[in-house]
Amino acid sequence: MALLERVSTLLRANLNDLLAQAEDPEKLARQLVLDMENQLMQIKTEVAIAIADQHLLQKKQFAQQELHTQWLRKAELAVSKQQDDLARAALERALFTQRIAEALEQQHAEQTAETEALRAAYNRLQQKLSETQARVDLLSAQLRRSRAVHKAATTQSALQTASAQATLARLVAAVDEADSRNHASRVLLAASSETLEERFDSLDRTDKIEALLLELKERQHRLA
Repeated sequence: MALLERVSTLLRANLNDLLAQAEDPEKLARQLVLDMENQLMQIKTEVAIAIADQHLLQKKQFAQQELHTQWLRKAELAVSKQQDDLARAALERALFTQRIAEALEQQHAEQTAETEALRAAYNRLQQKLSETQARVDLLSAQLRRSRAVHKAATTQSALQTASAQATLARLVAAVDEADSRNHASRVLLAASSETLEERFDSLDRTDKIEALLLELKERQHRLA
């Protein structure tokens, strides 16, 4: 039966190997679950049909067995009435119904075996589906945790980068501020030094002027 072959293929599938080889394990696992659910619905329908056929064959078998018994009774009646030809005809019918009953019994046995095989496959597939669903839920949880960890690591890295950039900016600003202060100090110092030199120059010029003035006065005084 093609259905049982498909179910057998699903049951033989090694989930770990399939997931290990898949580019998207979660997607593959969910597809397997869908396939199993689909096959499970089909096999459930087949089980119901097989059980109905099994009951029908058994009912037909019992009917032929009842006919066989009835024809035997008619044969006995014909014999008791010394109607051998009629008895032979009844026995022929009895044998015919017996063959049909035996054939139906064989079919019923085969149908019973097929029904049991379908039931067993249904139960195994249902168990496999539960295991696969549990594995999918676990895999999804693992992937969610992995994504959360990755996102947290990315966020932390971004925060660390931003913090490092902010620290660097503060250091640069501090260096610039220090440079500005140093420059201002140099300017002030230079200005202060120039003022001091100018003062000494002024004193020197004043002394020279006073000396020249005194020299002029003395010269005029001598000429007078």
